[in-house]
Amino acid sequence: MPSTQKLTTWAGDSERPAVRFFRTTVAPLFLMLVTPPAAIVFWIVCTHLDGSLQRLFTTGGLRTAVDRWPWPTWRAAALIAVFLAVQLVLLKVLPGKSYDGPLSPTGSRPRYKLNGVAAFLLTLALFLGGSCGAGLYSAGIVWDHFGAILSTIIVFALFFCLLLYYKGIHRPSTGDHSQSGSFVFDYYWGTELHPEVLGVNLKQLLNCRFGMMGWPVIIVSFAAKQAELRHGWPGTAMLVCVGLQLVYIFKFFYWESGYFTSLDIMHDRFGYYICWGVMCWVPAVYTLPAQFLVMSPVTISVPYAVFCAVLGVASIWANYAADAQRQRVRATDGKTTVWGKAPDVIRATYRTADGKEHESLLLASGYWGIARHFHYVPEILLALAWSLPAGFNHFVPYFYVMFLTILLLDRSVRDDKRCRLKYGADWDAYCAKVRWKVVPGIF
Repeated sequence: MPSTQKLTTWAGDSERPAVRFFRTTVAPLFLMLVTPPAAIVFWIVCTHLDGSLQRLFTTGGLRTAVDRWPWPTWRAAALIAVFLAVQLVLLKVLPGKSYDGPLSPTGSRPRYKLNGVAAFLLTLALFLGGSCGAGLYSAGIVWDHFGAILSTIIVFALFFCLLLYYKGIHRPSTGDHSQSGSFVFDYYWGTELHPEVLGVNLKQLLNCRFGMMGWPVIIVSFAAKQAELRHGWPGTAMLVCVGLQLVYIFKFFYWESGYFTSLDIMHDRFGYYICWGVMCWVPAVYTLPAQFLVMSPVTISVPYAVFCAVLGVASIWANYAADAQRQRVRATDGKTTVWGKAPDVIRATYRTADGKEHESLLLASGYWGIARHFHYVPEILLALAWSLPAGFNHFVPYFYVMFLTILLLDRSVRDDKRCRLKYGADWDAYCAKVRWKVVPGIF
Protein backbone atom coordinates (compact mmCIF):
# COMPACT_ATOMS: atom_id res chain seq x y z
CA MET A 1 0.00 0.00 0.00
CA PRO A 2 1.18 3.61 -0.57
CA SER A 3 1.19 4.43 3.14
CA THR A 4 3.50 1.51 3.86
CA GLN A 5 5.81 2.50 1.04
CA LYS A 6 6.08 6.05 2.24
CA LEU A 7 6.71 5.20 5.85
CA THR A 8 9.27 2.55 5.05
CA THR A 9 11.00 4.92 2.68
CA TRP A 10 11.41 7.39 5.51
CA ALA A 11 11.97 5.11 8.45
CA GLY A 12 12.49 1.56 7.29
CA ASP A 13 10.76 -1.61 8.51
CA SER A 14 14.03 -2.95 9.87
CA GLU A 15 14.57 -0.04 12.26
CA ARG A 16 14.13 -0.48 15.97
CA PRO A 17 10.97 1.11 17.46
CA ALA A 18 13.01 3.79 19.24
CA VAL A 19 14.78 4.77 16.01
CA ARG A 20 11.51 4.73 14.12
CA PHE A 21 9.87 6.94 16.76
CA PHE A 22 12.78 9.38 16.54
CA ARG A 23 12.59 9.67 12.74
CA THR A 24 8.81 9.87 12.52
CA THR A 25 7.99 11.95 15.60
CA VAL A 26 10.93 13.50 17.45
CA ALA A 27 12.91 14.68 14.42
CA PRO A 28 9.90 16.12 12.51
CA LEU A 29 8.61 17.87 15.62
CA PHE A 30 12.05 19.33 16.30
CA LEU A 31 12.35 20.63 12.74
CA MET A 32 8.86 22.15 12.79
CA LEU A 33 9.63 23.97 16.04
CA VAL A 34 13.09 25.20 15.02
CA THR A 35 12.91 26.11 11.33
CA PRO A 36 10.25 28.89 11.48
CA PRO A 37 12.10 31.04 14.05
CA ALA A 38 15.45 30.14 12.41
CA ALA A 39 14.25 31.64 9.12
CA ILE A 40 13.51 34.94 10.90
CA VAL A 41 16.73 34.85 12.92
CA PHE A 42 18.82 34.63 9.75
CA TRP A 43 17.09 37.76 8.45
CA ILE A 44 17.77 39.61 11.73
CA VAL A 45 21.43 38.56 11.70
CA CYS A 46 21.93 39.69 8.08
CA THR A 47 19.97 42.91 8.44
CA HIS A 48 20.71 44.16 11.94
CA LEU A 49 23.75 42.27 13.26
CA ASP A 50 26.25 42.64 10.40
CA GLY A 51 25.83 38.99 9.47
CA SER A 52 27.38 37.81 12.73
CA LEU A 53 25.78 34.86 14.53
CA GLN A 54 28.22 35.46 17.37
CA ARG A 55 26.68 38.87 18.02
CA LEU A 56 23.27 37.24 18.29
CA PHE A 57 24.34 35.43 21.45
CA THR A 58 25.40 38.56 23.29
CA THR A 59 23.06 40.58 25.49
CA GLY A 60 22.84 43.35 22.92
CA GLY A 61 22.26 40.89 20.08
CA LEU A 62 19.40 39.16 21.86
CA ARG A 63 17.86 42.53 22.66
CA THR A 64 18.15 43.50 19.01
CA ALA A 65 16.47 40.25 17.94
CA VAL A 66 13.55 40.89 20.26
CA ASP A 67 13.20 44.53 19.29
CA ARG A 68 13.56 43.89 15.54
CA TRP A 69 11.45 40.75 15.34
CA PRO A 70 9.22 41.20 12.24
CA TRP A 71 5.49 40.52 12.36
CA PRO A 72 3.04 39.81 9.55
CA THR A 73 1.66 42.86 7.79
CA TRP A 74 -1.13 43.42 5.31
CA ARG A 75 1.36 45.01 2.93
CA ALA A 76 3.46 41.85 2.94
CA ALA A 77 0.35 39.71 2.51
CA ALA A 78 -0.65 41.80 -0.50
CA LEU A 79 2.79 41.44 -2.10
CA ILE A 80 2.70 37.67 -1.60
CA ALA A 81 -0.86 37.38 -2.94
CA VAL A 82 -0.08 39.45 -6.04
CA PHE A 83 3.02 37.39 -6.80
CA LEU A 84 1.17 34.10 -6.36
CA ALA A 85 -1.72 35.32 -8.53
CA VAL A 86 0.68 36.38 -11.29
CA GLN A 87 2.39 32.99 -11.21
CA LEU A 88 -0.93 31.18 -11.39
CA VAL A 89 -1.97 33.25 -14.41
CA LEU A 90 1.39 32.67 -16.14
CA LEU A 91 1.18 28.94 -15.50
CA LYS A 92 -2.30 28.75 -16.99
CA VAL A 93 -2.01 31.29 -19.82
CA LEU A 94 1.51 30.97 -21.25
CA PRO A 95 1.78 28.31 -23.95
CA GLY A 96 3.64 25.14 -23.11
CA LYS A 97 3.76 21.42 -23.80
CA SER A 98 1.88 18.99 -21.60
CA TYR A 99 4.13 16.54 -19.81
CA ASP A 100 3.01 13.31 -18.19
CA GLY A 101 4.99 12.64 -15.05
CA PRO A 102 6.14 9.24 -13.81
CA LEU A 103 3.64 6.70 -12.55
CA SER A 104 2.71 7.05 -8.90
CA PRO A 105 2.64 4.04 -6.54
CA THR A 106 -1.08 3.57 -7.28
CA GLY A 107 -0.64 3.83 -11.04
CA SER A 108 -1.84 7.42 -11.57
CA ARG A 109 0.18 9.78 -13.73
CA PRO A 110 0.25 13.54 -12.94
CA ARG A 111 0.24 16.00 -15.83
CA TYR A 112 2.24 19.22 -15.91
CA LYS A 113 2.49 22.22 -18.22
CA LEU A 114 6.02 23.10 -19.35
CA ASN A 115 6.28 26.86 -19.73
CA GLY A 116 8.79 27.59 -16.98
CA VAL A 117 11.41 29.38 -19.08
CA ALA A 118 8.88 31.83 -20.50
CA ALA A 119 7.41 32.39 -17.03
CA PHE A 120 10.92 32.96 -15.58
CA LEU A 121 11.84 35.57 -18.18
CA LEU A 122 8.46 37.30 -18.04
CA THR A 123 8.46 37.36 -14.22
CA LEU A 124 11.82 39.15 -14.11
CA ALA A 125 10.74 41.47 -16.93
CA LEU A 126 7.54 42.39 -15.07
CA PHE A 127 9.40 42.98 -11.81
CA LEU A 128 12.16 45.11 -13.33
CA GLY A 129 9.75 46.83 -15.70
CA GLY A 130 7.47 47.84 -12.86
CA SER A 131 10.39 49.27 -10.88
CA CYS A 132 13.06 50.54 -13.26
CA GLY A 133 10.71 51.15 -16.19
CA ALA A 134 7.40 52.39 -14.84
CA GLY A 135 8.71 53.54 -11.47
CA LEU A 136 5.78 51.96 -9.61
CA TYR A 137 8.03 50.81 -6.79
CA SER A 138 11.67 50.58 -5.82
CA ALA A 139 13.54 47.55 -7.14
CA GLY A 140 14.62 46.97 -3.54
CA ILE A 141 11.00 46.54 -2.42
CA VAL A 142 11.47 42.88 -1.48
CA TRP A 143 14.44 43.74 0.74
CA ASP A 144 12.54 46.63 2.34
CA HIS A 145 9.70 44.30 3.39
CA PHE A 146 11.56 41.01 3.60
CA GLY A 147 11.20 40.49 7.35
CA ALA A 148 7.44 41.01 7.19
CA ILE A 149 7.23 38.87 4.04
CA LEU A 150 8.96 35.99 5.80
CA SER A 151 6.83 36.18 8.94
CA THR A 152 3.63 36.49 6.90
CA ILE A 153 4.34 33.55 4.63
CA ILE A 154 5.51 31.43 7.57
CA VAL A 155 2.20 31.88 9.37
CA PHE A 156 0.19 31.33 6.20
CA ALA A 157 2.12 28.19 5.23
CA LEU A 158 1.67 26.65 8.68
CA PHE A 159 -2.12 26.92 8.33
CA PHE A 160 -2.03 25.92 4.67
CA CYS A 161 -0.22 22.68 5.56
CA LEU A 162 -3.06 21.94 7.96
CA LEU A 163 -5.52 22.32 5.07
CA LEU A 164 -3.36 19.98 2.99
CA TYR A 165 -3.46 17.45 5.82
CA TYR A 166 -7.27 17.63 5.89
CA LYS A 167 -7.59 17.55 2.09
CA GLY A 168 -5.42 14.45 1.79
CA ILE A 169 -7.71 12.59 4.17
CA HIS A 170 -11.13 13.83 3.08
CA ARG A 171 -10.74 15.26 -0.46
CA PRO A 172 -7.78 13.49 -2.11
CA SER A 173 -7.09 14.17 -5.77
CA THR A 174 -5.80 10.66 -6.54
CA GLY A 175 -5.47 7.30 -4.84
CA ASP A 176 -1.99 8.27 -3.58
CA HIS A 177 -3.04 9.29 -0.10
CA SER A 178 -2.95 7.70 3.35
CA GLN A 179 -2.32 8.24 7.04
CA SER A 180 0.42 6.79 9.19
CA GLY A 181 -1.51 7.05 12.45
CA SER A 182 0.67 9.90 13.75
CA PHE A 183 -0.64 13.45 13.32
CA VAL A 184 2.88 14.85 13.77
CA PHE A 185 4.32 12.74 10.97
CA ASP A 186 1.33 13.18 8.65
CA TYR A 187 1.35 16.95 9.06
CA TYR A 188 5.11 17.03 8.48
CA TRP A 189 5.28 14.53 5.63
CA GLY A 190 1.84 15.11 4.13
CA THR A 191 -1.10 12.84 3.45
CA GLU A 192 -1.28 13.26 -0.33
CA LEU A 193 1.30 12.81 -3.09
CA HIS A 194 -0.14 14.92 -5.91
CA PRO A 195 -2.80 17.32 -4.55
CA GLU A 196 -4.76 19.42 -7.01
CA VAL A 197 -7.22 22.29 -6.55
CA LEU A 198 -9.47 23.29 -9.46
CA GLY A 199 -7.22 21.42 -11.85
CA VAL A 200 -4.03 23.13 -10.63
CA ASN A 201 -1.21 20.84 -9.53
CA LEU A 202 -0.16 22.34 -6.19
CA LYS A 203 3.33 20.89 -6.29
CA GLN A 204 4.08 22.59 -9.59
CA LEU A 205 2.43 25.86 -8.54
CA LEU A 206 4.09 26.14 -5.15
CA ASN A 207 7.38 24.29 -5.68
CA CYS A 208 8.21 25.64 -9.11
CA ARG A 209 6.21 28.82 -9.58
CA PHE A 210 6.18 30.20 -6.04
CA GLY A 211 9.34 28.94 -4.33
CA MET A 212 11.71 28.64 -7.29
CA MET A 213 10.22 31.63 -9.16
CA GLY A 214 10.28 33.78 -6.05
CA TRP A 215 13.99 33.05 -5.55
CA PRO A 216 15.24 35.10 -8.56
CA VAL A 217 12.95 38.03 -7.76
CA ILE A 218 14.27 38.10 -4.19
CA ILE A 219 17.97 38.07 -5.09
CA VAL A 220 17.54 40.61 -7.89
CA SER A 221 15.83 42.88 -5.35
CA PHE A 222 18.71 42.30 -2.93
CA ALA A 223 21.22 43.29 -5.62
CA ALA A 224 19.17 46.40 -6.41
CA LYS A 225 19.11 47.33 -2.73
CA GLN A 226 22.88 47.03 -2.46
CA ALA A 227 23.23 49.23 -5.56
CA GLU A 228 20.90 51.77 -3.92
CA LEU A 229 22.95 51.80 -0.74
CA ARG A 230 26.18 52.14 -2.75
CA HIS A 231 24.65 54.89 -4.93
CA GLY A 232 25.69 52.98 -8.02
CA TRP A 233 26.00 49.39 -9.19
CA PRO A 234 26.08 46.27 -7.03
CA GLY A 235 29.56 45.14 -6.05
CA THR A 236 31.42 42.43 -7.95
CA ALA A 237 30.80 39.92 -5.16
CA MET A 238 27.03 40.48 -5.35
CA LEU A 239 27.03 40.29 -9.15
CA VAL A 240 28.84 36.94 -9.14
CA CYS A 241 26.69 35.58 -6.32
CA VAL A 242 23.39 36.60 -7.92
CA GLY A 243 24.52 35.86 -11.46
CA LEU A 244 25.34 32.23 -10.69
CA GLN A 245 22.03 31.74 -8.93
CA LEU A 246 20.11 33.20 -11.88
CA VAL A 247 21.89 30.86 -14.30
CA TYR A 248 21.09 27.91 -12.05
CA ILE A 249 17.43 28.87 -11.73
CA PHE A 250 17.16 29.36 -15.50
CA LYS A 251 18.61 25.85 -15.90
CA PHE A 252 16.03 24.57 -13.43
CA PHE A 253 13.15 25.85 -15.54
CA TYR A 254 14.79 24.73 -18.78
CA TRP A 255 14.99 21.26 -17.21
CA GLU A 256 11.63 21.49 -15.43
CA SER A 257 10.38 18.18 -16.84
CA GLY A 258 13.38 16.48 -15.25
CA TYR A 259 12.49 17.95 -11.87
CA PHE A 260 9.15 16.16 -12.07
CA THR A 261 11.08 12.86 -11.97
CA SER A 262 12.93 13.86 -8.78
CA LEU A 263 12.36 12.50 -5.29
CA ASP A 264 10.59 15.72 -4.22
CA ILE A 265 7.86 15.27 -6.79
CA MET A 266 7.65 11.51 -7.33
CA HIS A 267 7.78 10.25 -3.77
CA ASP A 268 7.76 13.00 -1.13
CA ARG A 269 4.24 13.86 -0.09
CA PHE A 270 3.04 17.43 0.13
CA GLY A 271 3.14 18.48 3.76
CA TYR A 272 5.32 20.67 5.94
CA TYR A 273 8.56 19.10 4.66
CA ILE A 274 7.96 20.10 1.04
CA CYS A 275 5.21 22.74 1.09
CA TRP A 276 6.42 24.86 4.02
CA GLY A 277 9.96 24.29 2.84
CA VAL A 278 9.47 25.71 -0.65
CA MET A 279 7.26 28.56 0.54
CA CYS A 280 9.39 29.68 3.51
CA TRP A 281 12.77 27.93 3.77
CA VAL A 282 13.72 28.58 0.14
CA PRO A 283 13.31 32.39 0.34
CA ALA A 284 14.86 32.57 3.81
CA VAL A 285 17.86 30.24 3.41
CA TYR A 286 18.61 29.69 -0.26
CA THR A 287 19.09 33.44 -0.67
CA LEU A 288 21.40 33.82 2.36
CA PRO A 289 24.66 34.69 0.54
CA ALA A 290 22.98 37.55 -1.35
CA GLN A 291 20.99 38.53 1.72
CA PHE A 292 24.24 38.77 3.71
CA LEU A 293 25.98 40.89 1.05
CA VAL A 294 23.35 43.65 1.06
CA MET A 295 24.42 45.05 4.43
CA SER A 296 27.88 43.46 4.58
CA PRO A 297 29.43 44.10 1.15
CA VAL A 298 32.69 42.33 0.37
CA THR A 299 35.36 43.47 -2.07
CA ILE A 300 36.84 40.68 -4.17
CA SER A 301 39.52 40.71 -6.86
CA VAL A 302 38.78 40.08 -10.51
CA PRO A 303 40.75 36.78 -10.59
CA TYR A 304 38.84 35.53 -7.54
CA ALA A 305 35.51 36.56 -9.10
CA VAL A 306 36.46 34.70 -12.29
CA PHE A 307 37.39 31.62 -10.25
CA CYS A 308 34.01 31.62 -8.47
CA ALA A 309 32.15 32.15 -11.74
CA VAL A 310 34.03 29.37 -13.56
CA LEU A 311 33.52 26.94 -10.67
CA GLY A 312 29.82 27.79 -10.62
CA VAL A 313 29.22 27.53 -14.36
CA ALA A 314 31.17 24.26 -14.56
CA SER A 315 29.08 22.85 -11.70
CA ILE A 316 25.84 23.90 -13.38
CA TRP A 317 26.96 22.24 -16.62
CA ALA A 318 28.01 18.99 -14.89
CA ASN A 319 24.76 18.82 -12.92
CA TYR A 320 22.69 19.39 -16.05
CA ALA A 321 24.75 17.00 -18.18
CA ALA A 322 24.26 14.20 -15.66
CA ASP A 323 20.50 14.69 -15.49
CA ALA A 324 20.22 15.03 -19.28
CA GLN A 325 22.25 11.86 -19.74
CA ARG A 326 19.82 9.77 -17.72
CA GLN A 327 16.78 11.38 -19.37
CA ARG A 328 18.16 10.70 -22.84
CA VAL A 329 18.80 7.03 -22.06
CA ARG A 330 15.28 6.54 -20.74
CA ALA A 331 13.64 8.52 -23.55
CA THR A 332 15.40 6.38 -26.19
CA ASP A 333 14.96 3.11 -24.30
CA GLY A 334 18.73 2.82 -24.12
CA LYS A 335 19.25 3.24 -27.87
CA THR A 336 21.81 6.03 -27.59
CA THR A 337 25.41 6.52 -26.52
CA VAL A 338 26.91 7.63 -23.21
CA TRP A 339 30.42 9.06 -23.41
CA GLY A 340 30.80 7.49 -26.86
CA LYS A 341 29.68 4.01 -25.88
CA ALA A 342 26.43 2.09 -25.64
CA PRO A 343 24.94 2.71 -22.20
CA ASP A 344 25.21 0.06 -19.52
CA VAL A 345 21.66 -0.34 -18.25
CA ILE A 346 19.70 -2.63 -15.98
CA ARG A 347 16.06 -3.16 -16.89
CA ALA A 348 14.43 -3.11 -13.46
CA THR A 349 10.83 -4.19 -13.01
CA TYR A 350 8.36 -3.09 -10.34
CA ARG A 351 4.66 -3.32 -9.60
CA THR A 352 2.25 -0.53 -8.77
CA ALA A 353 -0.60 -0.92 -6.29
CA ASP A 354 -2.99 -1.91 -9.09
CA GLY A 355 -0.90 -5.04 -9.68
CA LYS A 356 0.50 -3.97 -13.07
CA GLU A 357 4.16 -4.58 -13.84
CA HIS A 358 6.33 -1.78 -15.20
CA GLU A 359 9.95 -1.32 -16.23
CA SER A 360 12.57 1.35 -15.52
CA LEU A 361 16.04 1.72 -17.00
CA LEU A 362 18.78 2.08 -14.38
CA LEU A 363 21.83 3.69 -15.99
CA ALA A 364 25.13 2.28 -14.75
CA SER A 365 27.58 4.15 -16.99
CA GLY A 366 28.59 7.75 -17.65
CA TYR A 367 28.03 10.01 -14.67
CA TRP A 368 25.73 7.35 -13.23
CA GLY A 369 28.52 4.81 -13.28
CA ILE A 370 30.66 7.00 -11.03
CA ALA A 371 28.13 7.03 -8.20
CA ARG A 372 24.38 6.56 -7.86
CA HIS A 373 23.93 10.26 -7.04
CA PHE A 374 27.12 11.80 -8.40
CA HIS A 375 25.05 14.75 -9.69
CA TYR A 376 24.76 15.92 -6.06
CA VAL A 377 28.49 16.75 -6.03
CA PRO A 378 28.32 19.59 -8.60
CA GLU A 379 25.12 20.83 -6.95
CA ILE A 380 26.98 21.26 -3.65
CA LEU A 381 29.99 22.81 -5.42
CA LEU A 382 27.66 25.29 -7.11
CA ALA A 383 26.22 26.39 -3.76
CA LEU A 384 29.78 26.84 -2.55
CA ALA A 385 30.67 28.85 -5.66
CA TRP A 386 27.95 31.45 -5.12
CA SER A 387 28.75 31.63 -1.39
CA LEU A 388 32.51 32.18 -1.80
CA PRO A 389 32.11 35.84 -2.91
CA ALA A 390 30.79 36.59 0.60
CA GLY A 391 34.26 36.04 2.09
CA PHE A 392 35.24 33.99 5.10
CA ASN A 393 34.61 36.24 8.09
CA HIS A 394 31.13 34.87 8.89
CA PHE A 395 29.37 31.52 8.82
CA VAL A 396 25.93 32.70 7.70
CA PRO A 397 26.66 32.82 3.93
CA TYR A 398 27.77 29.17 4.11
CA PHE A 399 24.82 27.83 6.05
CA TYR A 400 23.01 26.91 2.84
CA VAL A 401 26.02 24.87 1.67
CA MET A 402 26.00 22.93 4.93
CA PHE A 403 22.23 22.48 4.85
CA LEU A 404 22.25 21.34 1.23
CA THR A 405 25.02 18.81 1.89
CA ILE A 406 23.10 17.24 4.77
CA LEU A 407 19.86 17.31 2.78
CA LEU A 408 21.35 15.60 -0.28
CA LEU A 409 23.26 12.97 1.68
CA ASP A 410 20.09 12.11 3.59
CA ARG A 411 18.15 12.07 0.33
CA SER A 412 20.62 9.61 -1.18
CA VAL A 413 20.08 7.25 1.75
CA ARG A 414 16.29 7.58 1.54
CA ASP A 415 16.33 7.07 -2.21
CA ASP A 416 18.44 3.95 -1.80
CA LYS A 417 15.91 2.48 0.64
CA ARG A 418 13.00 3.41 -1.61
CA CYS A 419 14.61 1.90 -4.72
CA ARG A 420 15.55 -1.29 -2.90
CA LEU A 421 11.94 -1.64 -1.77
CA LYS A 422 10.67 -0.84 -5.28
CA TYR A 423 13.04 -2.84 -7.48
CA GLY A 424 14.27 -5.59 -5.14
CA ALA A 425 16.95 -7.82 -6.68
CA ASP A 426 17.31 -5.51 -9.71
CA TRP A 427 18.41 -2.71 -7.40
CA ASP A 428 20.91 -5.00 -5.70
CA ALA A 429 22.34 -5.82 -9.12
CA TYR A 430 22.59 -2.10 -9.90
CA CYS A 431 24.35 -1.39 -6.59
CA ALA A 432 26.82 -4.19 -7.34
CA LYS A 433 27.79 -2.28 -10.51
CA VAL A 434 27.66 1.22 -9.00
CA ARG A 435 28.96 0.80 -5.47
CA TRP A 436 29.04 4.36 -4.13
CA LYS A 437 26.05 6.56 -3.30
CA VAL A 438 27.52 10.03 -3.90
CA VAL A 439 31.33 10.32 -3.68
CA PRO A 440 33.45 7.40 -4.92
CA GLY A 441 35.70 5.98 -2.24
CA ILE A 442 34.02 8.01 0.52
CA PHE A 443 30.23 7.60 0.57
